[in-house]
Amino acid sequence: MLKTQQVRCPNCGNFAHRQYIHQHNLVKTACPVCDYLLVSCYVTGKVIESYAPGIAV
Repeated sequence: MLKTQQVRCPNCGNFAHRQYIHQHNLVKTACPVCDYLLVSCYVTGKVIESYAPGIAV
């Protein structure tokens, strides 16, 4: 099952898409404006993949 929400991007503040991918226990947040991406496991909280342009590490 795939559930999609519209949320604010934590990087730029524009609207982003959050998808819950229940078969794999993943949540994916992606912003088409600034290219922000975060894929994490919603059971353990571990980050699988991330990309946030403009955020210093």
